[in-house]
Amino acid sequence: MPVLQDGDFYVWESRAICKYTCRKNKPELLKQGNLKESAMVDVWLEVEAHQYTAALEPVILECLIRPMFGRATDQKIVEDNLVKLKKVLEVYEARLSKCKYLAGDFLSLADLNHVSATACLATTPYASLFDAYPHVKAWWSGLMARPSVQKITALKKPYFQNSV
Repeated sequence: MPVLQDGDFYVWESRAICKYTCRKNKPELLKQGNLKESAMVDVWLEVEAHQYTAALEPVILECLIRPMFGRATDQKIVEDNLVKLKKVLEVYEARLSKCKYLAGDFLSLADLNHVSATACLATTPYASLFDAYPHVKAWWSGLMARPSVQKITALKKPYFQNSV
C-alpha cells in the first residue's frame, strides 16, 4: 500500500496521495478556485477510478504481472475487460471530441491519474487499442509528450519491458 509521510502527517492510498500532493504543490491541477471546473475534475477522477482503471487493471494483471511470476494469462479475463474498457473509451472519445482534456480545456489530475495504468497498457499486446479512438489517441499522445509524464513512465520501463 502506498504511503506518503509529510512531516508527522501520513496519507495512504495512491489517489488520496495524489490529491494531497496537488493541494499542497499544484492546486491548479484540481481547479479548486472554480466550483464547476473542480466538480468536473472530481467527475473524471471518479470515472478513471471506477470505470477506466477498473477495466484496465485486470488486463495489466493478466498480461504483465502474472507472466512475471510464471503464470499463464487468462485470455477470457483479458477479453471480458477489454470489452468493458472499449465502452469506457467510447465515452472518453465523445468527451474528448468536445474538449482537449477530460475535465475541460485544461490539464488536471483527472488526466494525469491515467498515466500509470495506461503506460502499462502500452507494454501489452493491446498497446494499439487507442488507435480506434482518434480523440483519445490525441489526448494520450499529448500527455505522453509532456516532460513530466515522460520522466514518470521512464521509471516504469525496467519493470515491464520484458513482460510481453
